[in-house]
Amino acid sequence: MKGPIPPSWSPRLLSVLRFIAAFLYMAHGTQKLFGFPVPAGFPIASMSLPWFAGWIETVGGGLLLLGLFTRPVAFLCSGEMAVAYFTQHAPHGFWPLLNHGELPVLFCFIFLYLAAAGPGPWSVDARGRGGPS
Repeated sequence: MKGPIPPSWSPRLLSVLRFIAAFLYMAHGTQKLFGFPVPAGFPIASMSLPWFAGWIETVGGGLLLLGLFTRPVAFLCSGEMAVAYFTQHAPHGFWPLLNHGELPVLFCFIFLYLAAAGPGPWSVDARGRGGPS
C-alpha cells in the first residue's frame, strides 16, 4: 500500500532530514561558542567538555548541512550526542522526558541513521560522485 508521499521522494526527504537536523544541531554549537542565536545558560570555559562539544556541533553541523563527509561526520556527531546523554542527562533519571534528554537521543539516532544511509541526493557528497548517495 502506498502512503501519501510517493516512494520516489524517499531519497530527497533523507536530504531534507539531514539538512534540518544539522541546522538545529549547529545552533546548539553556535550558542555554546558564540552566544548565538541566544547565549548559553551557563558560562562555557575554553577547553572544557561543553567547549569541545560546541566545536563538534558547529563544525559537524555545518558539514552535515552541506552533506560533506556525511557518513564519518554523522558517526562522530552521533557519538557526541550519546556522550552528552549519558554524562549530562541520564544521571538525572532513566526517562528522557524527565531528564530532558529527548534532543540528544533524537540527534544521536538521526545521525546514526545518516552514518548508515548517507546524505541523500541533495548534498556535496552526492555531487562529488556524480550521482545520488
